[in-house]
Amino acid sequence: KEDQKEWVPVTKLGRLVREGKIDKLESIYLFSLPIKEFEIIDFFIGPSLNDEVLKIMPVQKQTRAGQ
Repeated sequence: KEDQKEWVPVTKLGRLVREGKIDKLESIYLFSLPIKEFEIIDFFIGPSLNDEVLKIMPVQKQTRAGQ
């Protein structure tokens, strides 16, 4: 898309990913680092990431009495 802005990392992890010092998503999970920027996931997975709604069903709230 033409209107997307250039990613400017905010966190240290984001800067390491952007510089290419972290090359795999597995290495982030190996050290249990929190991913606070969604652009990190976009950097590794890219356009292959998509979501899909399987089924929407109505839900009825249960009262205290269990009814």
